Amino acid sequence: MSAVPPQLKSFLEKTIPLIEAELFSFLPIQEPEEFMYVPMRDYPERGGKRSRPALVLLACQALGGDLHKALRTAAAFEMFQSFALLHDDIEDDSEMRRGKPCCHRTLGVPLSINVGDALYAKVFEVLAANREVLGCEVTVDLIDEMVSGSRETFEGQAYDVGWIRGRHIPSEEEFMTMLRKKTGWYTGRGPCTAGAIIAGASDEDRRTIGNFGETMAIAFQIRDDLLNLTATEDDATLAPGITSGAYGKERGGDIAEGKRTLIIIDLLRKCTATEKEEVLQILHASREETTAAQIEHVIGLVEHYDAMAYAESLSREWGSESQQHLEQLPATDARDRLHEMLNFFVQRAF
Repeated sequence: MSAVPPQLKSFLEKTIPLIEAELFSFLPIQEPEEFMYVPMRDYPERGGKRSRPALVLLACQALGGDLHKALRTAAAFEMFQSFALLHDDIEDDSEMRRGKPCCHRTLGVPLSINVGDALYAKVFEVLAANREVLGCEVTVDLIDEMVSGSRETFEGQAYDVGWIRGRHIPSEEEFMTMLRKKTGWYTGRGPCTAGAIIAGASDEDRRTIGNFGETMAIAFQIRDDLLNLTATEDDATLAPGITSGAYGKERGGDIAEGKRTLIIIDLLRKCTATEKEEVLQILHASREETTAAQIEHVIGLVEHYDAMAYAESLSREWGSESQQHLEQLPATDARDRLHEMLNFFVQRAF
């Protein structure tokens, strides 16, 4: 696994503490402390890659903006990430998040839903507080971007969860639509577009850097799905970070949750009818009914039919497209850092 490039690492080590200071300034501990405000800090305090807020800052810099004016918006995107992960873990009935049991495993589902709702409300509190830094017009533009991007994310999640409920195996085209909606905006296009808005960039530059972010996010998510099948069990107990390389989720968790991934879609195209039936039975079973042996059986079939190779190739293709969008932007140090981030996220697992 490749290491973070030194200059990108230096940038992150300088800016992540600034992002976190802004983030936690909006998460005071008050009553109801035990049931709401302490749990709201849980996922942010576990660490994470902080890639989305870093993208806000780098996109802003790459288009001539002041990084410090983007810190609050960067914190809002990390807040959105915590909300999305918390609800996603409930909907997927996940076990581990960032090296620890998921919030709903310790706090229970009802309180965890409420904590997620509170975090989503905080996103807009943080963005609205930009008025004193960026003025009303830019603040409203950022809120509009968050509203439309949230809708895209929720539509993508509806497909992702709905397919499991309906026992539907999507086509590759359907899967890519889901991926663009669920991951493309909030992991890439949204943070990059927000940074461009803060920088006062032209509509063309907003689109270009947004396209860069979306295609990078798609490449990253395909790579992350691969990592879910190649990570070791020990890696589930390690908190992830952009400089640590850890994963923080359980090996084969996507299979236990019945996730439809590009790897599974390719496997079902290649395996025998009997094996396809076996895989579908495992995917359609509840997490409680799925054994470790069954998960390893599916991973074994993936390896036997080389179903990871196709996903790897597509991840690289999306990464190459992302690079082409990036090269349309002015040559700056910030653009170099974006290039390093792209290479790290897309290539580090291969």
